[in-house]
Amino acid sequence: MRAPARIGLYVAGLGVVFVASAAVAGAVVPEGALPNPPAAHAPEQHVATSDDPPQETTRGADMIGGLSLEQGGYTLGEIEAPRTPGTPGELAFTLTDPAGAPVTDFAVAHEQRLHLVVVRSDGAHYRHAHPELDEAGRWSVPWTWDAAGTYRVYADAVPTGGDPLTLSRTVEVAGDVVPVRADAPTTTASVDGYDVALEGNLEAGAVSRLTLQVTRDGEPVTTLEPYLGAFGHLVALRDGDLAYLHAHPEGAEAVPGEVSGPTVTFGVEAPTAGRYLLYLDFQVEGQVRTAAFTVEAAPAADATGDAAAADHDTTPHDH
Repeated sequence: MRAPARIGLYVAGLGVVFVASAAVAGAVVPEGALPNPPAAHAPEQHVATSDDPPQETTRGADMIGGLSLEQGGYTLGEIEAPRTPGTPGELAFTLTDPAGAPVTDFAVAHEQRLHLVVVRSDGAHYRHAHPELDEAGRWSVPWTWDAAGTYRVYADAVPTGGDPLTLSRTVEVAGDVVPVRADAPTTTASVDGYDVALEGNLEAGAVSRLTLQVTRDGEPVTTLEPYLGAFGHLVALRDGDLAYLHAHPEGAEAVPGEVSGPTVTFGVEAPTAGRYLLYLDFQVEGQVRTAAFTVEAAPAADATGDAAAADHDTTPHDH
């Protein structure tokens, strides 16, 4: 997931990546297709003219993950979990391969064979965990829901010899739901006495550089510890459909035993303009904490530039 840190909504530690999230997102989105067979003769080249119809684009489509329970023939099975808040149990599932057999062999990515990201549909109650895999291919982790609602469960993993996957399903937790929504973007967060500030701007269709600074009692925190191979992990989720984006931490991989801070920087890919939910996991004194943010991604610079140029075009036109 070196990855939404890949805002793929740790989108590395957040990264963001507001997954892989990304994963993120991956986040957590189907990726890849078999190449076309070679043609017997080189195809005739077409020269585009003004008479050609406009071409559709899929700008940003390859940045999105976590919107499907199937990708490349791999499938995320039914989620086993408690159905009411406050009930102890376990969250469990199986990933199957294109032949329908449970996958039991996974590559290590960001120090884990699978990253489990869970978040309620309104962006609240985010959790990032690492289940255990048994010999039959069943992943499981102790689990208790804190509140009722509809939750998106992301499985971010790399089957050995295969491509990275970010698959997701939803789980309904019974009870009265009290939605939590941010009325405006938020670029600061406080958790357990630590204050985290986000600097930088998201731009659709590009890799944006976001820096997060951690302080405590007004003083910079320089004891950030390695977590999942970086000094922070960012997951990024797109508000509205919870697409899982990948956020990539900048710099060399963190070395165990080293500390850093007070900043950690990620490259985050936002496929479209709009609101994104970012979650930064950071570790100090052996404890991982999560800071959450809500940010707006601006339209792509070239798109706004084209629009501005059109608005100021004073060349006479025939009608």
